This record gives sequence, C-alpha cells and structure tokens, in this order.
Amino acid sequence: MNFLDLIWLIPLVPLMGAAVMLFFGRRLPKAAISLISPGAVGVSFLLSLGAVIQLAGLPHRLHQVTLFHWLPLLKVDFAYLLDPLSAVMILVVTGVGFLIHVYSIGYMGHEGGYYRFFGYLNLFIFFMLTLVLANNYALLFVGWEGVGLCSYLLIGFYFNKKSAGDAGKKAFIVNRIGDAGFILGMFFLYQITDSLKFTDVNEALRSARFGVEQHFGLLSLTALLLFIGATGKSAQIPLYIWLPDAMEGPTPVSALIHAATMVTAGVYMVARSNVLYQLTPETSFLIAGVGAATAIFAASIGLVQNDIKRVLAYSTVSQLGYMFVAAGVGAYWVAIFHLYTHAFFKALLFLGAGSVIHAMSGEQDMRRMGGLKGKIPITFTTMFIASLAIAGIPGFAGFFSKDEIIWQTYSSPLGSRFLTVVGLITAAMTAFYMWRLMFLTFYGQGRMDERTRQHVHESPRTMTVPLVVLAAGSALAGWLGVPKLFGLPAFFQSFEHWLEPVFEPVSTIARDGAEHAGHAAEMFLMGVSIVLALGGIYVARYVYLKLRADQRPTGGLLYPVLYNKWYVDEIYDLIFVRGLSLGGGAACARFDSGVVDGGVNGTAWATRFVSTVSMWWDTWIVDGLVNLGAFTVRALSFPIRFLQTGFLQSYALVFVLGLILIFGYYWVR
Repeated sequence: MNFLDLIWLIPLVPLMGAAVMLFFGRRLPKAAISLISPGAVGVSFLLSLGAVIQLAGLPHRLHQVTLFHWLPLLKVDFAYLLDPLSAVMILVVTGVGFLIHVYSIGYMGHEGGYYRFFGYLNLFIFFMLTLVLANNYALLFVGWEGVGLCSYLLIGFYFNKKSAGDAGKKAFIVNRIGDAGFILGMFFLYQITDSLKFTDVNEALRSARFGVEQHFGLLSLTALLLFIGATGKSAQIPLYIWLPDAMEGPTPVSALIHAATMVTAGVYMVARSNVLYQLTPETSFLIAGVGAATAIFAASIGLVQNDIKRVLAYSTVSQLGYMFVAAGVGAYWVAIFHLYTHAFFKALLFLGAGSVIHAMSGEQDMRRMGGLKGKIPITFTTMFIASLAIAGIPGFAGFFSKDEIIWQTYSSPLGSRFLTVVGLITAAMTAFYMWRLMFLTFYGQGRMDERTRQHVHESPRTMTVPLVVLAAGSALAGWLGVPKLFGLPAFFQSFEHWLEPVFEPVSTIARDGAEHAGHAAEMFLMGVSIVLALGGIYVARYVYLKLRADQRPTGGLLYPVLYNKWYVDEIYDLIFVRGLSLGGGAACARFDSGVVDGGVNGTAWATRFVSTVSMWWDTWIVDGLVNLGAFTVRALSFPIRFLQTGFLQSYALVFVLGLILIFGYYWVR
C-alpha cells in the first residue's frame, strides 16, 4: 500500500468525522460518538505513520500530491507536501491529538453538547493537518484561519458562560491582527519570488538573485510581516494576551491548543520559511529578542498565579518564547525539537490538571488543594514526570531540547550572551513555578472543604491511560536529540539528521553552533542550567512545604504587579477599548462624519449625477438611435412582413407559385 500517495486522506478522515458529528451527531448515541471521533484521528495517525516510514526510504525525503488546480492567478494548486518537517508535525498532531480525544471521552462524558465538542475537535485536527501538510503559503493560510475559527468555537464551548464567550472573541480578534501581517507578508513574498509554493520560493531565494540583506530591506520586511502573523498564532509579545484567557474552554481544549497544535503553528511557519529568515539576519535578531522577552515575561507572571490552568497557560507562552529564540538564532531544528518534546510534557500537564480538577469537583485554585498525592496516584506520578521534564532535569525530554536552545544562544553567530542569560534565568523560574504547582497541589495537608475531600478519586481509565502514554513520551522523547558531546551513537542525534534536508543552510549564518565554541563551554552551560533548575525546585519546596502560609515571602510591591499580569490587559483596555470609545470619541466622531459619512455621501451624489446624465443620454441619444433603427428595420422588412402572414394556406400558395416559376423558367430555356 502506497501511503505517500494517500497523504490527502490524513486530513480528510478527521474532516469526515467532523461532518458526521456536526450533521448527524445529535441523533447518534454517545458510544458511537466516542468511537467515531477518536477513531478518525487514530486512523489519521496510522496513515501518518505509514507515510513517514515510506518517506524515510526516499532518497530526497520529499513527496508531493496535487489534488486539483486551485488559484491559477497565483499559480497555486491544492496540494500536499510531505517532507521531514511536515512528517514530524503530522505525527505530533495526530498522535497527541488522538490521546486528547480518548481523554475527552471520560472528561466530557457528563457535559452537554458532547457530539458538538467532538465535532469541533475533529474539525480542528483537519485544519491543523491542512496547515502542516500544505505545499504553499495560500493553503497553509487556509489551515491557519481554520484553526483560528475552531479555537473560537472550542474556547467559547460553554457559550452560556460570559467569560468563555469573551475569551473566544478575544482569541479570534487578536489572531485577526496577526493574520493581517501574514497576508501582507504573503503578497510581498509572491511579488518577490513570483510563487507561493514552498519549493519554488526556496529555490528562488537560494538563487543568485538574492543574498543576505545587510540592512533592513524588502526581504526583511516580508519576513517581519510573516513573523507578525506568528506572534498572533503563537502568543508572543504583544499579541500573547488571548492565550491565558483560553483556559475558559474545557481542559482537553487547553491541552490541544497549547501543546501540539495551534500555538505551535507560528513556530512551524517560521521554520518552514527558514531560507527567507537566513537571508534576513536583522529580522531574525528581532525574532530572538521577542522570544526571549516573552519567555521571561510570561515566566514571571506564572510565578504567582493560583489557578492551576493559568500557571500552565503562562508556561506555554514562555516555552513558545524559547522556541522563537532558537529560530531567531538560526537553530531551526532545535526550535522544532523543543516543539516536539514540549508537546508531550505540556499535553500531559494540562490533562493531568484536568484530572485534578475532575477529582476536585471543578476546583482550580491551588490554594484549596493539597494532600492529593496518595488519593490520585496515577495523576500524581505522571505529572511528577512531566514537571521533571519541563524543569530540564537530566534524562527527561525537556532537558535535551532546552539545553540545546541555551547552547545555541551562546554559540550561534546570531546569538548573544544576553539571550543566554535570559534563557538560564527563565529555566530557573520555570522549575520554580512548576514545582510550586506540584507542592501546592499534591503535598502537605489538604485545604479543601470536607465535601470535596470525600469526593476526591482517581480519574477513569479513559483519562489515565493517555496520561501514562504521554508520561512515557515526556521521559523518552528527548533521547532522539542527545548533544554530540556525549559521544553516543548516531541514532541519538537522529532528530537533527532527519531535519537536515529542510534546514540546509544557504549562508554561514545558520552554521551549527558547535563549530564556533568548544565542548567545555557547552558542558559548563549545561551544568549551570541543571544547578538553576534544581535550585528552583529547592526554593519552591522550602517556601511551600517548609514554611507556614503566614511565613512565606509576600513579594513586596512586585507581587501585585505579577499577580495582575503586569497590568497589560488593563493597559490594552485603556488604550484600545476605552481610549477609542471615550477619549478618542470626538476624534472618531469627526472622522466618521467627515471621512466615512463624507465618502458615503459623496458616492451617493456621484451616483445621482451619473444616473441623471445617463437618463438624458438614454432619452435623447440612445432612444433616438433605437427609434431610428426600428424605423429603418420596419421600412426594410415591409416586403418580408407582407409575405410572412402566419397562414399555412398562404405559404402553400407561395410554394406552388415558386415551383411554377422555376419549372416555367427551365421550360422557356
């Protein structure tokens, strides 16, 4: 069976599942829904696995399937591309997505709108697979917009809850701002390369027509506009504000959006456009700076949040910043490596948090938890592994990818000591806030009310089995990208080698950082990272286990700033919401009456003027010519009208007379 020619089935199967759910799901029993929707994603995973195995056997590891001609004006087909990068993404999306679907059977089992929820999940998977399999920017943008739509539907799933509706609208609007930059970037890219197809764009950019831009030019502007789209989708400063509010959706939605799918789309797009960014070092430097700022900024907010899901939300924003730091310094494979490892432990953390919330009868405030270690042991053990992974403890998945990012910030030509320091500080903060979450949730004395205490129980197997599978990934996934300095066989660097055809450098900018610094420096940075991670865990343990609540440091004046998220939402509300509606009301009114209404009224006047002239022209010129033409036609057609009586007898008489005349003519001759 040729799986490569069937890659179009990978997104189609979830789309069929979504269609069944949204059109017929209301009439289906819950057991059928629980089989069809997760089964559709499971089939996509098997198809993806077969296609990736066959792809590995191709010499160039690239295969394209064109379904039909789509936009001839832009020379774009509806076509799918499978290469090492999209192979990693489809395995992550379908694999983790399948586990989240299975988990949702138990988590959403008693919720209303069961079929609708699974329909939205399947539709989300379809659009995400379309995004990562597209062979051109236009089709990628279809998936890009599709996941934005589905995120709105899923975040606002509890539509009777005002905060959920507001969060969905916030996500939708903020993403549209970033998408405007993406569209402009696409137009510029088409103008520059005369194509939107990835292979053609890269071929054009690698040609002698283009070189590394030493100053900010058209290529840099194009790269910047595309990155603006990425800041919206992947929640980077200043467009990160939608993602923490996305916690209003059901917990499986949080895991799906935050772990393996939507928020990683921006990282994927930048990595897919790596040839463009290798030619634009100034834009790449900006990407690294924005990523570093986002990483430490979001981590600082996560230090003091009390909602278990919000801690993880700001953690996601911070980890996405790490990925953009790697992409910004030219280490694109490292960005994808961290995306891949992050999918396991972040999905596990969100699903584990959902298991805790399920056990706590919907409670999300960690200040009302505690002592759950022995009551939900599977949830505790799996979250323990995930917390070790995200903290960067040696041997776990997050250690390898995070260490590689810190090393690349130090050794890459586009890196800097500042980025390295920010990466190390963020690593310490990550370890602190994650183990603060663990200690407040699972250790110490229980702080819940008696009714909740009696209700606490482990989640059903549909929820715990995905946790165990993700825990295995959190522990083992990083061993595909072990640093070369360990001297292990080539298998342990297989992730980097697998992605080499996609990230082939076009200049010296993207050279491997190991060529610029020695192993001693890498070992030193690795040691510092480990010490800081262990230090963060120790401080969290001391503060939240050894000290009583009244003895814990309050944080002084900084605490309310961090707790209120640096007041960014309030500032945005003041400037962009109230500022435009109140302070800018008069200016808006003048603009509306003078420009908008003036333009509309001017258009109406012009229409009336044109219609009046047209009426005069129609009455005197057109009608005159038409009447003259009609008179001429009538005059010329009079003989014909005389003969065309409409009576059969007349026609027969004329026919006979004609025959007599013809025979008479020949008789006379």
